[in-house]
Amino acid sequence: MVKHFLDQDIFHKLRVFNLIMGILHLMQAAIVYAISNDFSIPVTTSFLKSSGNSPDTFNIAPVTENLIYIMVGPAVALFFVLSAVAHFLLASPFINHWYNENLKKTINYARWYEYAFSSSVMIVIIAGLCGFFDAPGLLAIFSLNACMNFFGLLMEKYNQGRKEIDWSAFIFGCFAGIIPWIIIAWYFISAVRGYDPGEEGNPVPTFVYFILISLFVFFNIFALNMFLQYKKIGPWKNYIFGEIVYIALSLVAKSLLAWQVFSGTLRGDS
Repeated sequence: MVKHFLDQDIFHKLRVFNLIMGILHLMQAAIVYAISNDFSIPVTTSFLKSSGNSPDTFNIAPVTENLIYIMVGPAVALFFVLSAVAHFLLASPFINHWYNENLKKTINYARWYEYAFSSSVMIVIIAGLCGFFDAPGLLAIFSLNACMNFFGLLMEKYNQGRKEIDWSAFIFGCFAGIIPWIIIAWYFISAVRGYDPGEEGNPVPTFVYFILISLFVFFNIFALNMFLQYKKIGPWKNYIFGEIVYIALSLVAKSLLAWQVFSGTLRGDS
């Protein structure tokens, strides 16, 4: 089946596939935006404030203020729109030839630039759902996640035509990519451990548990897909097969996050 799909008409099929994926992303963006409620995530900043005028009363304490609120519905719609635009551009007559020629060279620049923004929006949403609201911290994990994707681009760029693969960019990308998840897990575990069973409610809604686990798995499957491509295992011997897997993974991961968020927030999951 794989061999039949990866025939001489693959680039035409891939163009149609990108169009279909663009439509599916755009449809979900419209649905998500239409059913969005006012569920939001605060973005905060902290700074030091001193009090007292004498050595005996002088004190420095942290103060936290809310900067803005991120409306989760529009934010989810945003990463769908970013993906839809990327797919439509790659299928367009203006860029499709460039896309195909790069695939022949085992690189897709557009993929990594799109992921750098769309998946970084996703990681910020996941962080917020786990209780991480600090503005500079969110900027840092957004940037680290973007860097992970830029390392993916460098992995493809610097291994074109090489017989012996240089895994440096892959390793650096894995390092950059795991740090946001460690931070998110830190806040998630802290919220769970700090919960008093006698208190009303739950600090971490049930749906967030599923988001954290499922999206962590899918983010790592992207790395596994690249690993299989460069190890040329099974159908991954053909670079185009890995490209198709990337496209499918992107749709599934974004859909999982979107509909798990909405299944929880619309039902008031706790």
